[in-house]
Amino acid sequence: MEEMKNPSGTSLLVPSVQELAKQKMSTVPQRYIQPQHQDMVVRSEEANCGLQIPIIDMKNLLSVESGSSELNTLHLVCKEWGFFQLINHGLSSSSVERVKLEIQDFFNLPMAEKRQFWQSPQHMEGFGQVFVGGEDQKLDWGDLFSITTLPKHLRMPHLFPKLPLPFRFYLSLSDMCVSICILIFQKKPFVM
Repeated sequence: MEEMKNPSGTSLLVPSVQELAKQKMSTVPQRYIQPQHQDMVVRSEEANCGLQIPIIDMKNLLSVESGSSELNTLHLVCKEWGFFQLINHGLSSSSVERVKLEIQDFFNLPMAEKRQFWQSPQHMEGFGQVFVGGEDQKLDWGDLFSITTLPKHLRMPHLFPKLPLPFRFYLSLSDMCVSICILIFQKKPFVM
């Protein structure tokens, strides 16, 4: 059987930052030092400079009266910020907290268990870091888990079915939210 290639690309494998941190190193490995951030100092008044994470209201997206306006806001926020907080999405705060706990539990699994979710040279998805293109590339001091959940036919068969059941369940909840958003976008396409 031919192995499915990930359409999002591949990434070089690098050691787990969680495992590196356990080694009680006296200095951060050079590969993780970002020269553009070395002299950066964050002061408390800078931290409170008034920037707020953009908020998108799902009720407004679904509304006949304000849907177009909110959709334009969503488009702008995606282009300018790349992320946003979604409110009025229909998930209870306890469900959102449960998702956070499941993600935290997943990252706290022993490394031996996480290895079954590790990235491979053929797949960028999985546990590790993404978009690593060379041995001298500067890296973020953190691990991540990347997975495609929708459309279902693009799921990596070596990842999704092996996830712990509660984590899989809560990822499926997020699939429902994404499906609703896709329906909205099909109904009200962006005007460029």
